[in-house]
Amino acid sequence: MEQSKEMARIACKALEEKKGEDICVIDIADVSVLADYFIIANGSNSNQVNALVDSVEEELSKAGYEAKQREGYGMGSWVLLDYSDIIVHVFDKENRLFYDLERIWKDGKRIEVKDL
Repeated sequence: MEQSKEMARIACKALEEKKGEDICVIDIADVSVLADYFIIANGSNSNQVNALVDSVEEELSKAGYEAKQREGYGMGSWVLLDYSDIIVHVFDKENRLFYDLERIWKDGKRIEVKDL
């Protein structure tokens, strides 16, 4: 769990550096076997969504972590990065509101980025 916390910290920092909006961390370790953390953020347009994703991938790669799966890149509406221990979702505003992952995963525990 400590490794996944470190990965979440790195991902959130990368999102913050590229001005990711409304960054949300949900601890899902007790409610799902998918991952320990979901990290959700959005960008203001498709270019920013891709820049946020690039930043997360670059920073986690520098720390020795590689995504096992990436979905939606280039579409600019919802990109999913699966690192096994953490799953990063980067949306545009419209799709984030539409899919509302925070509501779907409300059984998870919301964590403030500063508490990682």
